[in-house]
Amino acid sequence: MSSVQTPVVQFGTSRFLQAHADLFLHEAGMEGTVTIVAASGSAAGLTRLQAFSDPAGFPVIIRGLEAGQTVDHTIQVKSVGRGLDAEADWAELTRIVVDEAEFILSNTTESGFAVPAGLVLDLTGTTTSAPPSFPAKLLALLAARFTAGRSGLTILPTELVGRNGDVLKRTVLDLAGRSRASDALLTWIEEQCIFANSLVDRIVSAPLDPAGAIAEPYALWAVENQPGLKLPCAHPAIRIVDDLEPVERLKIHILNLGHSFLAETWLTARMAADETVRGMLARPEIRSDLLLLYRDEVIPGFAAHGMGEAASAYAATTLERFENPFLDHRLADIANGHKTKVARRIGGFINWITAADANYKSPRLAAIAARYAKEIAA
Repeated sequence: MSSVQTPVVQFGTSRFLQAHADLFLHEAGMEGTVTIVAASGSAAGLTRLQAFSDPAGFPVIIRGLEAGQTVDHTIQVKSVGRGLDAEADWAELTRIVVDEAEFILSNTTESGFAVPAGLVLDLTGTTTSAPPSFPAKLLALLAARFTAGRSGLTILPTELVGRNGDVLKRTVLDLAGRSRASDALLTWIEEQCIFANSLVDRIVSAPLDPAGAIAEPYALWAVENQPGLKLPCAHPAIRIVDDLEPVERLKIHILNLGHSFLAETWLTARMAADETVRGMLARPEIRSDLLLLYRDEVIPGFAAHGMGEAASAYAATTLERFENPFLDHRLADIANGHKTKVARRIGGFINWITAADANYKSPRLAAIAARYAKEIAA
């Protein structure tokens, strides 16, 4: 048994989490308190896991603009105590979740909540090997903890899925029901485990080898409050909110909407394949277009929901993030799935605003949304 004690078990080795939650935990003084779990053992993944076990930590470089000032510094993150491979180290992972864990943290991509069709787990004893998919692994580990008579856990998913905590809880309970879990286990998961809804926001531009990342100064981890909620640490970038929707609306309909507006400009003008957000905003006419769009159509829409001041502040921060001198964010990448993004970011914004103000006018946004609505319908 290792002498390391890790109350936080993290599924996902992504550069995002290294420069987000792992960095926050380090800055809160929680050194060596995280076990990072990789889903499978690729050569690169195993090298990264070994780096996570190094007490010297890994570097996170913060580069960008903050309050008009250039930021460029490195933090040696030491919050991670060890790295495990879910398949090779399943028995040790089970022990850690049963004996040490208080929090389960995850970032397994948007598809990470999928469960193989027809999957059924044997929950009558300790699972001896790692099941496929993150929800199945989580269920098997929770069942082992329940069988050992331990208290419930707080589960903190950070996947970019709306109401991610609710979705993950429903997925786990559905699989438990299909696997004929006992009523006692179902009740324990339902009543003693907290599945938190959260939203994360930080641009992490590049990984470092073998571990570490480069990220912008801006960071947010918004967690929706609920009875019994507790978090592994306090940090200026972590906000407990009563309702996630306003936070999500700001991100989708200012930051993401701005990206899609610039992508539309890039596509329409047939600009260079390697054009970046920063490069576009260096052109006075494009920067002015975006500023006018925010001023005349976006912020008034938020004002209809009583969020005008918050939208103005977030728009100013967004422009600073777009102009990060260290970030080469290519429009070609942003334009992937453009039609779907326009429907959610622009069409969704118009629908949200007109529900509050039938007289709201957004000629430029409406024209973009209508163009792609016709293409999707066709």
